[in-house]
Amino acid sequence: MRLISLFGLPFVAALASAVVPFKDCQHKVKESIHGPPHGWSKHTPAPKYHMLELKIALPQAKFPELEQHLWEVSNPSHPRYGAHLSKEETDALTAPHPETLDIVNEWLASYGLAEESLIRSSAHDWVTIRVPVGLAEEMLDTTYYVYKHADTEESIILHNHIDLIQPTTMFARFKAFKSTLHWGNQLQPPVLSTSGGTITGPAGNQVNASCNSTITVSCLKQLYNAVAYNTSATNGNKLGLTAYLGQYANNMDLQQFFQLENPSAYGSNYTFVSVNGGLNNQTYAAAGIEANLDTQFGFGLTWPTPGTFYSTAGEPPFDPDMLTPTDTNEPYSYWLDYVLSQPMLPQTISTSYGDDEQSVPFTYATRVCAGMAVLGARGVSVLFSSGDSGVGDGDPDPATQMCYSNDGLNVTKFLPDFPASCPYVTTVGATVNIPETAVFFSGGGFSDYFVRPEYQEVAVSEYLEKLAPGTYEVAYPDVSAQGVNFSVVYQGQPVLVDGTSCSSPTFASFVSMLNDARLNVGKTPLGFLNPFLYSTGYTGLNDITVGNNPGCGTQGFNATTGWDPVSGLGTPNFEKLEALVLSMA
Repeated sequence: MRLISLFGLPFVAALASAVVPFKDCQHKVKESIHGPPHGWSKHTPAPKYHMLELKIALPQAKFPELEQHLWEVSNPSHPRYGAHLSKEETDALTAPHPETLDIVNEWLASYGLAEESLIRSSAHDWVTIRVPVGLAEEMLDTTYYVYKHADTEESIILHNHIDLIQPTTMFARFKAFKSTLHWGNQLQPPVLSTSGGTITGPAGNQVNASCNSTITVSCLKQLYNAVAYNTSATNGNKLGLTAYLGQYANNMDLQQFFQLENPSAYGSNYTFVSVNGGLNNQTYAAAGIEANLDTQFGFGLTWPTPGTFYSTAGEPPFDPDMLTPTDTNEPYSYWLDYVLSQPMLPQTISTSYGDDEQSVPFTYATRVCAGMAVLGARGVSVLFSSGDSGVGDGDPDPATQMCYSNDGLNVTKFLPDFPASCPYVTTVGATVNIPETAVFFSGGGFSDYFVRPEYQEVAVSEYLEKLAPGTYEVAYPDVSAQGVNFSVVYQGQPVLVDGTSCSSPTFASFVSMLNDARLNVGKTPLGFLNPFLYSTGYTGLNDITVGNNPGCGTQGFNATTGWDPVSGLGTPNFEKLEALVLSMA
């Protein structure tokens, strides 16, 4: 399949000087893919009447300048540390050149798409249109097809020629990072052991012995040395949590959880924000285990810090035999469109969803990752789960592993996750037990898309000296936190949940507490965390040195002293981190 560039800068310039109508312009190949990945096959031509919502990305000519701002305001040793940019400043740095806007507008108008039918992002760097397949095929000089997955029967519409217009070449199977849900009517509400039933935690403090079998809000505060810290409800600090794929946070379950694990929070609630028509159905049957997990532990750990819950609609699969109104994209771009249009944002945001990196087109992944950089420049700490399949599929058996390349060759390879692999986010792996060890499912490895950033050079190079020589790009995870046996209320019952879905909101909650501490003394929020974590912040983390993350027919990587691609730099010691962040400008 060929990818046609409509909006690459050289081609825009060519269009500007062209005297022929747009419909007669020759398309230009920008990048190509060899065919559908393992498990997908072409099914039928897409119905001409099927409505597509196409998102068109326009070049961000000043992005290198924005990136430089990000490095400076995120580096504790730089004089500009903490001088985060405003919405207006980041919009100006991500806006397309006026000539680009004029030419793209003219091209869309030539197909009857007037300004009133367009939806533009805050910086005008994305344009969204709704068109039937037949018109999209005419505009892009291509044919859309329905592709089906052999195992799941999921269907998506893609086409053969594209630049950065989605949905087109994305074979993503966007998913929540949740490895296991333990049902069982025998489960009882968590009860902490009496005094004396304790074990020594990584900070040298005593932790309730029951925390080695069931994780609660109290366990995490004990384990990560934050029992004595109380957050504020009035200093402007906020925690944001995201939900996709129809994951709804049930408020009755939340209140039951508060009664069990943080009675002081009982009766409190969060701010619900609908993105792209996202809902939050409150029937028990619609409760989402992922959304419940995130809200119960995220808001339970940080109460009374105000919480925001974003529900974003949209997912790639659809039923080609039904008259569906839209075929929506992998939804990160919709969420980014919304949050980047807001003048005020939560200082900390956690997401527990992702894709195989290779299933996300490079151009799309690059633009979504750039949106994460904008959030960091604005002072938001963005955290993502590292994934629940080790280095690819979680299967150490070479005979049954399912890690195949997406380049038409179907070779066995490790499969990194996205956005976990984005260098502008903080990615969280998983640990288990006390003393802590890395969990076998903890996603980790090296990106195939993104160049390793300077902030990782020392820590990652030290790890790579122990491996065979080779070229390695962005490494992840950056940090880790507990990820097994989290006691969650789901449809009125206590259940146990495992996964890096537990780890990300946990680590994010402690980051939110750190932001709370800084705001209390008149300092700015931490913003993008990684330059701090890799330079000095690691001294406030508990190093995890045992465990591995098998997959793709291998035992994966090993945890070791210092950074490793299973547990990152380690788990939080809040008291040490608090002292560090309060000592910075």
